[in-house]
Amino acid sequence: MKVLQPPGWAAPKGYANGVAASGLQVFVAGQIGWNAQCQFESDDLVHQTRQALSNVCAVLAQAGASPKHITRMTWYVLDKREYLRRAREIGAVFRELIGSYQIAMTAVQVSALMEDRAQVEIEVTAVVPSVTDGSST
Repeated sequence: MKVLQPPGWAAPKGYANGVAASGLQVFVAGQIGWNAQCQFESDDLVHQTRQALSNVCAVLAQAGASPKHITRMTWYVLDKREYLRRAREIGAVFRELIGSYQIAMTAVQVSALMEDRAQVEIEVTAVVPSVTDGSST
């Protein structure tokens, strides 16, 4: 995986401007903050973010992938202000479950998600390098 940073651009905080990768592509549908039985345990944004990211990791594992293979991530949040207000907590959860911020990321505020109790939805693209391409990530 190669992070794409145009010369002279300021370094982004919390994401990469772009990522190039080759290998098995894994597309994870939007994951929300409910558990494996499709039940919400909390309406708290940080709790739902933790669960949504855990769900992403579980789906990735089914393809033999892990968070280190994530190249792109899109966040849909209901409340931009709460997301920004709780950014430190969300960042701590992100680092714990995902690790690197070397991911091309987009975050947008939406007026609603399909599940009424959902506070956040996260979709991911990952690329697992081919064994023969010499990559270690």
